[in-house]
Amino acid sequence: MKSILGAGLAGVAMAAAPKWTELTAEYTYDQWLADFEPRMPGTPEAFRDNLAEILAHNADESFGWKAGVNQFTGLTRAEFGRITKGYKPSMKGLGSALRVPHDSSNDKPVEALPASVDWRTQGVVTPVKDQGMCGGCWTFSTSETLESHIAIKTGKLLTFSEQALIDCVPNPDQCGGTGGCSGATQELAFNWTVTAGITTEASYPYTAQTGTCDMAKVKPVATITGYAELQPNNYTALMNAVVALGPIAISGAAEPWQSYETGVFHTSCGADVDHAIVLEGYGTDAATGLDYWLVRNSWSASWGEKGYIRLARYGSTSKGEPCLEDKTPGDGDGCAGGPAQIKVCGLCGIMSDSSYPIGGALA
Repeated sequence: MKSILGAGLAGVAMAAAPKWTELTAEYTYDQWLADFEPRMPGTPEAFRDNLAEILAHNADESFGWKAGVNQFTGLTRAEFGRITKGYKPSMKGLGSALRVPHDSSNDKPVEALPASVDWRTQGVVTPVKDQGMCGGCWTFSTSETLESHIAIKTGKLLTFSEQALIDCVPNPDQCGGTGGCSGATQELAFNWTVTAGITTEASYPYTAQTGTCDMAKVKPVATITGYAELQPNNYTALMNAVVALGPIAISGAAEPWQSYETGVFHTSCGADVDHAIVLEGYGTDAATGLDYWLVRNSWSASWGEKGYIRLARYGSTSKGEPCLEDKTPGDGDGCAGGPAQIKVCGLCGIMSDSSYPIGGALA
């Protein structure tokens, strides 16, 4: 596969692929290649199977949300799963001197919070990026959260480097993977930036590969003093945090999102939390009345709703947020010596591990 490099592989020009309303069984593998190559590898067989599944899904009105073709349509579910595997919970066993608990003492009841929040409207969110074939989602979640928090603190929106985190953040306990494009956690990345500083994408460009750390490229333009973690699976705390503080680094079970195109996703994802993302807000869908979390992804603006997914939010309903047990948190990805299973709440487990930087300032 050829690599297309840039700011998180941003700015890639593509043909206009058909939206779900235009998609038919006549759409061919060659057309898909023309629309998306060389963004991702793929095979005719996987494309055919995925297209049939997408069309069947959209014909079933019970789903509500719609599926579509994207750069992942030529991948099998197993191949796609290997891309999302860039994160596992840190088990909270690192960086204790730089980590503080989230202060919920001023939290308001959820009913007293705004009906909707979207930090994209405040000029503090950079354009959607693309991690490519690198399992570096943890660096995107970190850098994007840092970008917004520095902008909120200073009024200056900068684009930060994921590659510096991929190349330089140590991972001796194999938290979230073995490091780099093989996975790690946002907490490790926040921890590293406290001492190393935060550098720009321009200074340390993205390559979508794990490289050798080059500290000469790390030219700090901003700093943080530490990071805070929310109590896991706390709906009220997460709602208050995204209202009062800004975007929050979170994670979820993302494999079922492979063909997501639009709508409020409310299909069960299971409990295998494996992908780092950013919570940008929440709201209620006008057409369906479904409450949702607004989540930023790092799979390019051609995926989902211009790079975002809306996940069903149940905390304000009698149903409440669903909870499951992730029985493989140490599945080669969690920190060594971590628990055998952990509780993950929220659809796709997105409330299970939430963090944000503190003390942001320009260098």
